[in-house]
Amino acid sequence: MTTTFITGANKGLGYETARRLIEQGHIVLLGARDASAGNAAAGKLGARFVQIDVTDDDSVAAAAADVEHHEGWIDVLINNAGIQGPAGDPSDLTGADVLSVLDVNVVGVVRATTAFLPLLSRSADPVIINVSSGMGLLEVTHDPSRVESTYLAPAYTSSKAALVMLTTQYAKALTGIRINAADPGYIATEFNGYSGPQTVTEGTDAIVALATEGRGHGSGRFVDRHGEITWS
Repeated sequence: MTTTFITGANKGLGYETARRLIEQGHIVLLGARDASAGNAAAGKLGARFVQIDVTDDDSVAAAAADVEHHEGWIDVLINNAGIQGPAGDPSDLTGADVLSVLDVNVVGVVRATTAFLPLLSRSADPVIINVSSGMGLLEVTHDPSRVESTYLAPAYTSSKAALVMLTTQYAKALTGIRINAADPGYIATEFNGYSGPQTVTEGTDAIVALATEGRGHGSGRFVDRHGEITWS
């Protein structure tokens, strides 16, 4: 049975990913910063809650130690936790604004990945999925036919572009692990004021596909719900 750890899973994409993977037989460890919200979500789904704040080294280490003690390994790590930061005109954007977004969306992925690598190394088929966005791709954000080209979110888009490169670097270095990025697309969640045209379930299609595809598939890919897309 596959054991999957998901960060930021008490709501939105993380919660729906957990729900769908549990339906498919995964043991899901639901990671969340807020203990009350995390316990409530895990209780509804039949997951096990593990407290984790990806911006805090001690919290991430404690989460990995908790999983070490209870499960002993994981098969899939889904780096889902993310924040948007300021949107719109960047004239008043501050360094602190950008650093806070990078700390969750990029550095948080590094913290979690490093902490959970020893647990992944015990899996027969280890997988890391980084939840990125088409907002981090130059081609997509310059294509006037795509909604991503109309939206200004300088800190968020920069962080997702960085996560794209981070994913490829990990995939090149850690050849024994399948490491890919998923683009949920523009979905209706609290994250964007429920303005997206896709449902949250549609937004998890790529994540669930990567978590369940099994051995023999490639690493270093960027996948949306329609399939693999180019890193441009």
